[in-house]
Amino acid sequence: MPVKTILASLVVIVGLLIFYSGWVVVNPGHVGVVKRLGAVETSPLPEGFHIKIPFVDIVEEIDIRLQPARVPGSAASKDLQQVDTTIVLQYSLNPSLVPKIFQQVGNREIVNTAILRPAIAESVKAITAQFTAEELVTRRAEVTISMQTQIESFLTETLTEKDLNGALAIANLAIEEFEFSADFNRSIEEKVRAEQEALKAENEKIKRVTQAEAAAAERTLAADAEAYKTEVESVARAEAIRREAAALKSNPELIQLRMAEKWDGQLPQFTGGAVPFLQVENMLRESR
Repeated sequence: MPVKTILASLVVIVGLLIFYSGWVVVNPGHVGVVKRLGAVETSPLPEGFHIKIPFVDIVEEIDIRLQPARVPGSAASKDLQQVDTTIVLQYSLNPSLVPKIFQQVGNREIVNTAILRPAIAESVKAITAQFTAEELVTRRAEVTISMQTQIESFLTETLTEKDLNGALAIANLAIEEFEFSADFNRSIEEKVRAEQEALKAENEKIKRVTQAEAAAAERTLAADAEAYKTEVESVARAEAIRREAAALKSNPELIQLRMAEKWDGQLPQFTGGAVPFLQVENMLRESR
């Protein structure tokens, strides 16, 4: 093979290598950190197409998007119960500080391991110790807020020491679950069962009292109705008697009619002479 052909082939190969190593594309949601002969450039490359020095510049892509860091934690509660949990922290990186983060800490995986895990682990211990095991469950929202505040404080202190203040932005924190010892879980179940039985007994008591009150009210209502009926009947009889008395008073002949209606057909028995004639009118006058 002629020398010229070999040289031409080498030139083409070198040219292609230079061409393909002379540019880089940074993907969306990432920034590029330029390492020039091993030294980190302070300015990050935003997403898109960029020219770089072939064989001199090496570009590391760093994801700056919101991502979760899932960190397990273990601590003792205020009442000395062993508590295991998992904290999920959503955070993102400050694009302008990514080269400095890469230089002093490393890529995102190293940030999780070297910065976030210690902050979360220490915060879990500090906050868990402020609550009893039961409060960790019943006051979960308060615990979550306290946990996030503690982690942010820990991170601020750590990052300030490295001159990286503001490098991480925490969006939110979630506590996946609290896990307790088998003995504690058993005691909680017994407590819940006792509360349910007490509630059931109270409901039964209320039911019995309600039924008794309803029965008493029904008896009272019936007695009131009977008393009212008796009163109405008494008033009606009294009114009837009053009207009849008034009628008799104003119509003497009516008295004789009433007496006739009530006569059983037997004459009074007298000793001696003739049967006297009853003067009703005189009797009525005498009765006045």
